[in-house]
Amino acid sequence: MQLPVFTPLSLSHCLSFCLTETVMDTRTATAELGWISFPANGWEEVSGYDENLNTIRTYQVCNVFEPSQNNWLLTTYIDRRAAQRIYVEIRFTVRDCASIPSVLGSCKETFNLYYLETDRTVSESIKGVEYWANAPFLKVDTIAADESFSQVDFGGRLMKVNTEVRSFGPLSKGKGFHLAFQDLGACMSLLAVRVFYKKCPSIVQNFAYFPETLTGAESTSLVIARGSCIPNAEEVDVPIKLYCNGDGEWMVPIGSCSCKAGYEPDNGNVCRACPQGTFKSSQGAGLCQQCPLNSRSTIEAATLCGCRNGYYRGDMDKPEDICVPSAPRNVVSVVNQTSVQLEWHPPRETGHRGDLSYNVLCRRCHSNERRACQPCDDSVAFVPGKRGLKETRVEISKLRAHTSYTFDIQAINGVSNKSPYPAQQLSINITTNQAAPSVVPIMHQVSSTSRSFSLSWPPPEQPNGIILDYEIRYYDKSSLLNSSVVQSETPNVVLEGLRPGTGYVVQVRARTVAGYGAYSKEMLFQTLTDELGQQLSLIAGSLVGGVCIVSLVAIAIICSRPDMFSGPTPTVTFPTLSEGHSSPGVKIYIDPFTYEDPNEAVREFAKEIDPSCVKIEEVIGSGEFGEVYKGRLKPVGKKEIPVAIKTLKVGYSERQRRDFLSEASIMGQFDQPNIIRLEGVVTKSRPTMIITEFMENGALDSFLRQNDGQFPVIQLVGMLRGIASGMRYLAEMSYVHRDLAARNILVNSNLVCKVSDFGLSRYLEEDTSDPTYTSSLGGKIPVRWTAPEAIAYRKFTSASDVWSYGIVTWEVMSYGERPYWDMSNQDVINAIEQDFRLPAPMDCPVVLHQLMLDCWQKDRNARPKFPDIVSMLDKMIRNPASLKAGTNNVAPGPSHHPLLDRGAPDLSRVSSVEDWLAALKMTQYRDSFLGSGFTSLPLVTQITAEDLQRIGVSLAGHQKKILTSVQSMRHHADDQGVIQYEIF
Repeated sequence: MQLPVFTPLSLSHCLSFCLTETVMDTRTATAELGWISFPANGWEEVSGYDENLNTIRTYQVCNVFEPSQNNWLLTTYIDRRAAQRIYVEIRFTVRDCASIPSVLGSCKETFNLYYLETDRTVSESIKGVEYWANAPFLKVDTIAADESFSQVDFGGRLMKVNTEVRSFGPLSKGKGFHLAFQDLGACMSLLAVRVFYKKCPSIVQNFAYFPETLTGAESTSLVIARGSCIPNAEEVDVPIKLYCNGDGEWMVPIGSCSCKAGYEPDNGNVCRACPQGTFKSSQGAGLCQQCPLNSRSTIEAATLCGCRNGYYRGDMDKPEDICVPSAPRNVVSVVNQTSVQLEWHPPRETGHRGDLSYNVLCRRCHSNERRACQPCDDSVAFVPGKRGLKETRVEISKLRAHTSYTFDIQAINGVSNKSPYPAQQLSINITTNQAAPSVVPIMHQVSSTSRSFSLSWPPPEQPNGIILDYEIRYYDKSSLLNSSVVQSETPNVVLEGLRPGTGYVVQVRARTVAGYGAYSKEMLFQTLTDELGQQLSLIAGSLVGGVCIVSLVAIAIICSRPDMFSGPTPTVTFPTLSEGHSSPGVKIYIDPFTYEDPNEAVREFAKEIDPSCVKIEEVIGSGEFGEVYKGRLKPVGKKEIPVAIKTLKVGYSERQRRDFLSEASIMGQFDQPNIIRLEGVVTKSRPTMIITEFMENGALDSFLRQNDGQFPVIQLVGMLRGIASGMRYLAEMSYVHRDLAARNILVNSNLVCKVSDFGLSRYLEEDTSDPTYTSSLGGKIPVRWTAPEAIAYRKFTSASDVWSYGIVTWEVMSYGERPYWDMSNQDVINAIEQDFRLPAPMDCPVVLHQLMLDCWQKDRNARPKFPDIVSMLDKMIRNPASLKAGTNNVAPGPSHHPLLDRGAPDLSRVSSVEDWLAALKMTQYRDSFLGSGFTSLPLVTQITAEDLQRIGVSLAGHQKKILTSVQSMRHHADDQGVIQYEIF
């Protein structure tokens, strides 16, 4: 009797184990299974459908009307894949013997399951009667149906599907096995057979990784799995292991790992690196912490936040302790004539240290840029003292009147000895009150006759107020008792009624509201004899112009024709009354490339240094020609000084050596406090070196970015004044820099700015009154700093340097911001051509932005000269109120420019804290904000200065920029109270 395949009525079966690996499943077969049956009229393979109408291959048997049935069905070879215990899931149906009419008594409702271990497939050729009569199979179980079918409904049979699971093992005799089904007289169908084994899944537990593990040979077996720490974790207890039970479940954990120092747990199974600005000092379950005050971490996975420059920890301090000392705060000064009282607040953070004291350093500064600030005289009195102060106040007296002073208040404690500059300090600049003007430095005789002579003089170096007038005292040198006095409101005078051929001693002094200053030193001037005076009166008018013309022509010929001389090109001077030069003439710059032998220029302008006097200490950078080092120079018989050493790399060509040393030939011609000083060169040994003074604070642009917002405006103006003074000196020497930018300005420890990097500069030949150098070499031009006529026509003048100075001024007032932001060079050129100019930086005084705009005049003749710029800055310094009134937050002029919108960062709208910080260019604080709970813009609008200090925003400039933006956001809510988050 043939049994049809029926669609099962229902299937509801849930396995209890966690993870299985199937090695055979008949439900996925798409062709004949090809199993072996014996005898031929026993099991039969047929096609049917499962409950989802998917085609399946099944085997059925129903020889219930014949006695003594022994029908075998052998599966194909099954690879056990190293499993030691196998599970078989059988889905089948069985006919109720009672429902079959005329059935013999041998009808069964059960069948047997066997297996055979082997290394290879059992060949069909040996499947004879004898083989099956003595089948070498191991019995698994006799399987009975829980439910059999017999009911007939709706003209069709409804069968009930049984699902049984059996297991067997241990398996060890072969790589695989066969399954065998034995029918002894049942009417049944094998609907599906699935063969599988159990395993414990791979898992991360206690920060250790355990691989997939097969269960043991018995259901009660426990298989040991060795674990390994996940990346960035280390062992805590060893050994690290888990047990895999027979149901594929992990149990009994032993040992564990934990995250290394520098890594924190994330979701229990990952050790995440501490982001920049945070640290984790020890292994364990702790989280990353924000860097303590005055410290920072610039790498991920930091185990310690390094102290910022000038801050330190003690040897016994913990990593979470703040770095000290912090600077004193909020210094207040009260000036009373030539005395000053200073009071200040202690540092905001002192750490756990109680050994804080204060030093007060005094420096006297001069308006003459050729002298730096000097320590105060010993006569200055400090009460209660100037070192080791425990109180936060001091009174200083016996200062000079109308003199600028800088006082540095240093915080000192037990770790200050770790630094070569052992203090964090707060500086304040003050100017004392009433005092008479300083002495007029010199007088010049402009003209002379037999009865008179004309004199002029520069103003006092320290006018100490507005000069009301001058008093001139003079007398015949042969008659010391009869002196005469005249007044003049201008710095010049004509003394008349004098005797011919007579010498007169003359002195001058200036007067302000505070009274007269001291007389200048005595100077002797001579009237002409009558005969000589008459001759000069007749011919003076005709000769003066001719002499000037001849002089100018001679200077031009000498400067442009150095080959007229057999020796090196001479230094040419001409008379001048320019302020700031004590010599009777001004030196003219000589281009070293005009020498037939450029080495001759090096020998003339640069001093050769014995290499034994030079000590190289450390690399501080690299240049076009080689490395740049910090070192020490110890000239014979002189004090050792720190220096910067540029070296020429190995394998240079002669042209490279010439170009390298040309910068020394240029620098060696300059002697001015705001120009980098050349100490000398080493050319007679290897390596070839250029040795200059060492500037402790490096390039101005990076120095400003590191100290964003830390200086008062008047101090920035002082820096700009120094740069302008250096450029005035270069202009007076007829020298054009061509690459004036903040990156080429160096800053020393006293914040004195000095012009450097003369790689792009060239000599200016005289061309009537407008000396211009025209580049015949082309080459690269720093577009963002270069005047439009220099870009378009390669014409460089002192006026183009003035344009560059305006850009430098913008860089200084914006604390090192990149000019024109992210605009391309071509966009910058187009914008300038369309009369766009950079807006005023944040909080830039109007007078300074107007100075920038004057420097950026399209007509180069309309730009100020460097002496004019120095004079303007001097007036600002003397009148600090001009730097406070009328400050800007937004530049005057058009609010949007099409080219500006393309290049500048988009600050119009933001939608998240990350976008907002990116718009402010402060993404370094992202993790600090989010980690402190400021995760949305509404929360950010509630932030305070104390919050910023707590989360690590310590720079005053950054705090101000953030709080200004927050205030703008607060004030821009719509009618429904929705904040528009516009940043200004």
